[in-house]
Amino acid sequence: MSAKNLGSTHDWGEGLRSAKWFGADGKTGFMHRSWMRSEGLPDDTFRGRPVIGIANSWSELTSCNIHLRVLAEHVKRGIWQAGGVPFEFPTTSAGEPLVRPTAMLLRNLMAMDLEETLRANPLDGVVLLAGCDKTTPAYLMGAASVDIPSLLITGGPMLNGKYRGGDIGSGTSVWRFTEAYRAGQIDEAAVTEAEGCMARSQGHCMTMGTASTMACVSEFMGMQLPGTAALPANDSRRSTAAHLAGRRIVEMVEEDLRPSKILTREAFENGVRANAALGGSTNAVIHLLALARRVGVELTLDDFDTLVRDVPVIADLMPSGRFLMEDFEYAGGTAGFAETLGDLLHRDTLTVSGKTFGENYAGAEVYNPEVIRPLDNPVKAPGSGIAVVRGNLAPRGAVVKQSAASEELLTHTGRALVWDTLDAYLADADDPELEVTADDILVVRNVGPRGYPGMPEVGNLPLPRKLLEAGVTDMVRISDARMSGTSYGTVVLHVAPEAAAGGPLALVRTGDTITLDVPSRSLHLHVDDAELAARKTGWVAPQVPGSERGWTRLYIEHVTQADEGLDLDFLQGSSGAAVGPQAF
Repeated sequence: MSAKNLGSTHDWGEGLRSAKWFGADGKTGFMHRSWMRSEGLPDDTFRGRPVIGIANSWSELTSCNIHLRVLAEHVKRGIWQAGGVPFEFPTTSAGEPLVRPTAMLLRNLMAMDLEETLRANPLDGVVLLAGCDKTTPAYLMGAASVDIPSLLITGGPMLNGKYRGGDIGSGTSVWRFTEAYRAGQIDEAAVTEAEGCMARSQGHCMTMGTASTMACVSEFMGMQLPGTAALPANDSRRSTAAHLAGRRIVEMVEEDLRPSKILTREAFENGVRANAALGGSTNAVIHLLALARRVGVELTLDDFDTLVRDVPVIADLMPSGRFLMEDFEYAGGTAGFAETLGDLLHRDTLTVSGKTFGENYAGAEVYNPEVIRPLDNPVKAPGSGIAVVRGNLAPRGAVVKQSAASEELLTHTGRALVWDTLDAYLADADDPELEVTADDILVVRNVGPRGYPGMPEVGNLPLPRKLLEAGVTDMVRISDARMSGTSYGTVVLHVAPEAAAGGPLALVRTGDTITLDVPSRSLHLHVDDAELAARKTGWVAPQVPGSERGWTRLYIEHVTQADEGLDLDFLQGSSGAAVGPQAF
């Protein structure tokens, strides 16, 4: 056989993207095929078979995703069974509990890692294994930019935490226990005991935090198989779902069912509205804004307010409610929830199942109406989801999670107490001599995308100790940071532009008066324009530690603001899956 005809006698399935590698003539095809033989693959492995990647965010540093290596084996079974060829590969992983300064700093890096890996390799489709907060949106963003058939499988929530005869929830109970300890209401032994009771199985947070939010929202947007997002991590049915995902991705390659056909404007509207009905995380705002820009869908910050005015909160889940994700699944799960919402969601959007949203959930039931409420008995009335407030303090907007706030504080005027850094606030918060009242408004700045960097989940500032000891449980807090989806309180987040970019938040001074009026969607600093302009002349951008090199420097130089999704400016839009030139 001459070098020119090497491999040309095989039917390599020229319609497949992978055929550009494995079906090539001459030394190019020889090299691609030969090196893969070292993995013990038979001669006919690539003859007309779709090559499927399994992107795995497993890491021992990301405890929420620790079981994804095992889940990948079930995906492989399904791929082989359907006639495909699976290849598992790792990417950057970002675990919320450990990464400093914040896992959000790594979301775009992870998305870029996945995007480049998919584009550079002979893959016809990909199954995305994610779970912890930032891993799910990162994978959706990277896959959407390449736009090959993609199917997401999240790792599932942990089992309910159990403490002294009751349930405790990840994140939400952390804040409650630690605040109670600071207030002197419980001792260290109780906190230590709770610490060992909360995370008692594999999986991500079992509250309706960002991980559960993004899992459910991605299913309602069509990117996960129906009825899978809320299955507990240790439930054998999740392994079954992974197996079926392996089968389904092979069919999706044959159908050429790509993210661009699924992630339409209507799909994003389903995601925004479902997030409101779930009492979901404010972080979904940032992730969906970034994802929309990857696929060219027009989605704005205001959509997260205007689209949900008629949507009630019907999932009674922590932090806005009483129950946890295990209860949600047993009550009917995503299927029962979707069917309850009915025509509040678009029923004709396409999903990875190949069927429409409505077909996926037709006839699903709710078995516990205390957990998944009917529309006429909601947890919170329509319009009580995320509110977008604007004013001279947040000209490009800020967000408030109404379902987790104290109703009496949604309209409030108070004196601003201002800190330039989080560390400075935390030190003062424990000072018994701090001059603070419950009517004051706590302001912490330089914790935004550039200022921290990465916009950490610190917006739910711990209350001053002296107020906790006096029985105060909530105050208005304002920052350019995010907060965990597991958090609660009357917290104004994502103030844009951020202080480190010269936004008005940088100009607030202790003693200024601020009015928050959520019903009117207003956030106003009672300082006139002339005074703000005078203050601006003396403003100097803060120096961010570690910003002189590496990923942090690239991030700070190119990250967009919160109202645009915190993506890197040069990653917005889709580059597609075009194969680059051969090197030989």
